Amino acid sequence: MKIIIVGAYAIGTHLAKLLSRNNHDTVLIDSDEERLSNVSSDYDLMTIMASPSRVRTLKDAGVAGADLFISVTPDENLNMNACMLAKALGAKRTVAKVDNYEYTDPKLKEVFDKVGITSLIYPENLAARDIANGLKMSWVRQRWDVHEGALIMLGIKLRSTCEILNEPLKDLCKPESPYHIVAIKRGEETIIPRGDDVLQLHDLAYFMTTRNYIPYIRKIVGKEHYVDVKNVMVMGGGATAVRAISMMPQYMNVKVFETSEARCELLNELVDTDRVMVIHGDGRDLAVLQEEGIKNTQAFVALTGNAETNILACLTAKRLGVRKTVAMVENFDYASMAESLDIGTIINKKALAASYIYQMMLDADVNNIRFLMSANADVAEFTAQQGSKVTKKRVFELGLPKGATIGGLVRHGEGQLVSGGTQIEAGDIVVVFCYNINMTKIEKFFR
Repeated sequence: MKIIIVGAYAIGTHLAKLLSRNNHDTVLIDSDEERLSNVSSDYDLMTIMASPSRVRTLKDAGVAGADLFISVTPDENLNMNACMLAKALGAKRTVAKVDNYEYTDPKLKEVFDKVGITSLIYPENLAARDIANGLKMSWVRQRWDVHEGALIMLGIKLRSTCEILNEPLKDLCKPESPYHIVAIKRGEETIIPRGDDVLQLHDLAYFMTTRNYIPYIRKIVGKEHYVDVKNVMVMGGGATAVRAISMMPQYMNVKVFETSEARCELLNELVDTDRVMVIHGDGRDLAVLQEEGIKNTQAFVALTGNAETNILACLTAKRLGVRKTVAMVENFDYASMAESLDIGTIINKKALAASYIYQMMLDADVNNIRFLMSANADVAEFTAQQGSKVTKKRVFELGLPKGATIGGLVRHGEGQLVSGGTQIEAGDIVVVFCYNINMTKIEKFFR
């Protein structure tokens, strides 16, 4: 596949990292030599230092034969203009990153199609959805719903109250068991577990289960004493915060701390003031937090543009007794540090955006793909095609590459867990967890 990426910023470079696992013909365009030099030495791709808004630049990049043209610079106007130009010059599909939520209105899709923009991506919306979903379950680090909740993956930090520590998984995850452990993050190591592996204290374990067994999972991991989230404090009133608050359940009461008085005034126009209170103040100020009732707060969400500030604020909230904390960490270098400090849920909207775009490049029928930053792994939903390799043998006979495991499937809208003896059928939506593996090696099983 011929892919052209415009913008050697965080999304573009992370996308280049994902593509470096594959054999795509990839070109990265940016007008800044330093940004390109940081990428070209690490990844297998061609770089062009030039303006992406020039016809000559796009022609030199081979846009006429491009299967996918992606513009992810910080300038949404440049992104949209580059996509329109690329489409006119022969690119099959185009993707533009935008900063205006109004552009994502489904009613406008036909308008953008006509001018040459196939897809729009608004990273703040992807991050907001993750934040809102995570707050619904105070005892879970990450939650991922497959096929509208037919299957659910839960990332859970294991504490001393967990009932299933130090037991071989072959004794815990039997074919008739209501859950499977699809991955374990232990320190810096990600483990695709086998039968002899055990869960240890402080592991981040990824459970695949069905909705009706969520209370059972909560019990065996010893999280029943975790109080459900009703009161939320949000530090930072940017676009991600506005979108996240709009997606939070109506029963949650929210207090937003914002240091800019002008932004506070705007926030009062953007949010539902019946359940959201906007406070002009610093979310790191202990006196302010205590005055505003942090002792009665179940979740603290730090969404400023500064990773260090967000990490520090979450540490402070934890020290004050808040059990559920969420930090937006845009700097990839800080993500592992935040994880080691036991911050809680880490949100990186650039990684989410890159994963969302990445699924467009796979040839198989991929419904959803997520990059799990904590585990440095991908989880994807593949639809098994008629006559595909995955339908011809039972799971244990498939010979899946090392680093891949099937966690479950959805058949006729019903979720079910997968064991070695499971026979996958055409039309099944299959959830595959992949660590340190080329995704194209997996999609071949489903085509």
